[in-house]
Amino acid sequence: MQPNSLLEELSQPGQTKMVLIVLDGLGGLPVPELGNKTELEAAATPNLDELAARSSLGLAYPVMPGITPGSSAGHLALFGYDPVKYVIGRGILEALGIGFDIKPQDIAIRGNFCTVEKKGSELVVTDRRAGRPSTEHTVRICQRLQEEIPEIEGVEVFIRPVKEHRFVTVLRGEGLDARVKDTDPQKEGLAPLTPEPLVPEASRTASVARKLLEKIAKLLADEPKTNYALLRGFSRQPGLIPFPERFKLKAGAIAVYPMYRGLASLVGMDLLTVKGETLADEISTLKEHWREYDFFFLHLKATDSRGEDGDFNGKIKVIEDFDKHLPSILELKPDVLVITGDHSTPSLYAAHSWHPVPFLLHSRWVRAERETGFNEYTCARGMLGQFPLLYTMNFMLAHAGRLEKFSA
Repeated sequence: MQPNSLLEELSQPGQTKMVLIVLDGLGGLPVPELGNKTELEAAATPNLDELAARSSLGLAYPVMPGITPGSSAGHLALFGYDPVKYVIGRGILEALGIGFDIKPQDIAIRGNFCTVEKKGSELVVTDRRAGRPSTEHTVRICQRLQEEIPEIEGVEVFIRPVKEHRFVTVLRGEGLDARVKDTDPQKEGLAPLTPEPLVPEASRTASVARKLLEKIAKLLADEPKTNYALLRGFSRQPGLIPFPERFKLKAGAIAVYPMYRGLASLVGMDLLTVKGETLADEISTLKEHWREYDFFFLHLKATDSRGEDGDFNGKIKVIEDFDKHLPSILELKPDVLVITGDHSTPSLYAAHSWHPVPFLLHSRWVRAERETGFNEYTCARGMLGQFPLLYTMNFMLAHAGRLEKFSA
């Protein structure tokens, strides 16, 4: 019997309230400019530190030691789904995140507008994010492309804006398969890759994707920056058993970025409307719906964004801002509160890394640390030890009194 299937069998309904707060990319590495402290160590976090002394701490591996996870892998683990068993493409997450009406056989693809230049006989990517254009600019570009490319080879093409340089393409038609190679070279100075089928069944999808890129390049040739596109995450609906059904919970998701709304939607959580884009707006949404749900997922993106930018001071400021807002969450008196990340994004590394993430578990039933401080090093000494992030729901359900006793 797999651990998560046991969890499903033991789960039972209840009245307790749970909050899972994901500070995206939370974990860091010692930064020389910060006196060899991590961002968490360097940040002024009196509220987190005080809470840590009344909580249990640990370090969690999103997938397994040494493996660098994508965001979907980390979040699936947090939600109790084995990230190795369920590999989810970014395309389906982006499509669900913007509320696109995905059909079971649709192929969804995440797109990045980018900047390319011709060097010799080939195109070279000079900016993978096209200078991070405004979302309004991307909306106009997508509308133009949609009007000009309604179909390719009998396959319907849907092109929708997401945020900044990101967009999503959905292909709808017969004989499509999502097993197609991404076209993003992942680094500037390299040529865009060609969408190639990974299996013979995906040949038609790859052909449509190649023609799509040709048309995009022609239509955007006069654009100074958004003059090409990179495609990644060819995917379709994976057919997961819904989170509320598995764990007998009514779950609400509070996230601003479409991908994370897509992840929550993928597992069957209700997407709650956030009137704004700040942490304060998200907390207002939490308070507004507090009586309606017994499980909340609240996501904060900026820790990851600053880490990917190599901006350790910016990441510190995001952590300190969260700390200032923490008391308003604690005022709600959740029965179980978890604060963690989906992966580490050290600003020193400026990318996702394989390092385990700090993990804080608070409830009336914890073995408290009695030691002030929430960072990678206090968590390494914590009561919870080191464990797979997949066991997050085990901890939360147990501390919420939602699991029956196992065996005689």
